[in-house]
Amino acid sequence: MFGYYIDLAQRSLRSNAILTALTVIAVAVGIGTSMTVFTVFRGLAADPIPEKSSQLFTVLIDNWGPSATIAENLRIAVSYPDAMGLLRAKHAKAQTALYAVSFTVTPPDAAAAPLAAAGHATYADFFNMFNVPFRSGRPWTSAEDEGQANVVVLGANLADRLFPGRNAVGQEVILNQQSWRVIGVMQPWDPRPHFYDLMFSGDEVLVPFQSAVAHGFPVQLTACNKPPPSGPNVAGQMISECQWVLVWFELPTPADVASFRRFLQSYTEEQRRVGRFNWPPNYHLYSLPEWLVRMKVVPDEMRLATLVAFGFLVVCLLNAIGLLLAKFTGRVSSLSVHRALGASRFDVFAQCLTESAVVGAAGGIVGLALMLFGLELERRMLSQQMVGLARLDNGMVAITLTVAVVATIACGAYPSWRASRVQPAPQLKAQ
Repeated sequence: MFGYYIDLAQRSLRSNAILTALTVIAVAVGIGTSMTVFTVFRGLAADPIPEKSSQLFTVLIDNWGPSATIAENLRIAVSYPDAMGLLRAKHAKAQTALYAVSFTVTPPDAAAAPLAAAGHATYADFFNMFNVPFRSGRPWTSAEDEGQANVVVLGANLADRLFPGRNAVGQEVILNQQSWRVIGVMQPWDPRPHFYDLMFSGDEVLVPFQSAVAHGFPVQLTACNKPPPSGPNVAGQMISECQWVLVWFELPTPADVASFRRFLQSYTEEQRRVGRFNWPPNYHLYSLPEWLVRMKVVPDEMRLATLVAFGFLVVCLLNAIGLLLAKFTGRVSSLSVHRALGASRFDVFAQCLTESAVVGAAGGIVGLALMLFGLELERRMLSQQMVGLARLDNGMVAITLTVAVVATIACGAYPSWRASRVQPAPQLKAQ
């Protein structure tokens, strides 16, 4: 029976091409516009590591005091003394500190020009904490952390550029004029949002934290309430109260979280006792979801834009309701014949609702084409770090088609019900 309804719907849609086209366009414009905005919103709001997000925590410690002039929302890291104090305690299942580093990579081919690459200096726990996928090799060990080893993990793209057709593991690479041994190559990996450092993404080089500071690799982003005592270099920042180190801790259970909060309270009180702070302890422990909210990974403007886009979809669907009413009203005579030949009200309702679903599917397909155009415009406007969010994946295709069909069926319910209430006798007498 459903196949019969589909056949009738196709014939009906062809019989009044203008109204059909207008209805499809109304649905397509609404779907294309709303789903384009929703695609970016969905990318921003996605859980970047759903299997562990509730276990990952970051810390902020107020080491400047209430008189600091830098806005609270600019405080996104901790000082080097605080980072080392927290990590030395080993109060979490796993822990890491990190900071962004810009690298100049000298290719093995002497004729090739040096390459610029982005990356981070971090600790061995980083890889297991954040489920970093490896193509070959391994991460470095805690012993290599402590020994300030010149070892490096490369991203797949950079490894293939430096050593085409060869396994990069075991090779030597020149980073910032220093020789480093490649011990691992990551699979292509760039979580969105880039949760562990929202300011920098696209890691192609990862090196041990203490090795990086020993070589004086400069800090890419720092916030200082006063100039470092020995100048704006890594050595000066290491003994300053500048905030430039991101710290993350893995706390699997609520009991671990509660214990870590007590440790933070004890740590900040100790810093006050030794004279480093002269204000009441002020610290914050954020879970990953809380951190993404604090950092406004999904800006309020994006939420508003999504609401407006779906409001526009509703307007388009209201227009579709009017067009479907006009279409079904114009078919009163043919529907009356169906009723007179024995079709029930439910049969007429199902036939009209099937026709609405076909219109919705067509609108969804045209809407997908409009989405591709809209996402291309979005990519031109978004920053380099966010451009990857404006992409159409299989999930969004399914969501778009489902929304188009379900919304159009809902819109067609009232016109279909009106059409099913047609009394055949008066209509046939009028012919």
